[in-house]
Amino acid sequence: ARVQDEVSARVADMGEAPDEARVTALIGEALGAYLTASPELATLDEKALAREIADDFLRFGPLQSLLADDSVTEIAANGPWRIYVERKGRMEPEPNVRFDDEAHLRRIVDRIGTRVNRRCDDASPLMDARLPDGSRVNAVIPPLAVNGTALTIRKFARRVMTLADMQALGSFDGAMRQFLTWAVRARKSVAVSGGTGSGKTTLLNALSCAIPHEERIITIEDSAELRFLEHPHVVRLEARPRNAEGLGEVTIRDLVT
Repeated sequence: ARVQDEVSARVADMGEAPDEARVTALIGEALGAYLTASPELATLDEKALAREIADDFLRFGPLQSLLADDSVTEIAANGPWRIYVERKGRMEPEPNVRFDDEAHLRRIVDRIGTRVNRRCDDASPLMDARLPDGSRVNAVIPPLAVNGTALTIRKFARRVMTLADMQALGSFDGAMRQFLTWAVRARKSVAVSGGTGSGKTTLLNALSCAIPHEERIITIEDSAELRFLEHPHVVRLEARPRNAEGLGEVTIRDLVT
């Protein structure tokens, strides 16, 4: 905390927002001075500690290592001290990751909201957002969340699965794959429904791979999750919530019309 306070003060004295490299350098300088003045801390891993402080100062704090872990598909914080992760479809506690307190968790939620132009405060205690990498974020803060802020991050695979991939994994057989391909190419209406985490977005992304490249795709989403990496002609539209002044809202209905 002392290192963070010193870095914050030095950044404030600059009069302008420094880039990430400069802040990282400031953290290294402040941490080095602090450890030199505290010989009883000489056994600490300075590089690991600097990385942890940088994550907390610049990125998503204790969650940063989980976001960088490709084996983790979902992160859930039930308050500041109970963190769970999903790996290979199983949700399990993560004992080595925790926030300092409720205020620490709220700072990370605020940082996420600021970066994606969403808010989560007393006036708007619910937040749905999308990180730049496509991960879906949901946050609920007290008093709606009785036991402390609830934060869930649903990560998405960097590679879009195709219908062939899904068949290989046993999601359906070859006949169903051919039927779905035909339905898309024949421009039939296809409704995809299911619960959270059931694979709706994965299937829609796979279906998009069957759309001929001469077709134009237009998507309208509350929070943009669909990705069409193999299609060259895509227009992606995303709804926008109202700002702090209650202005600027653009609904899905607005985008459709």
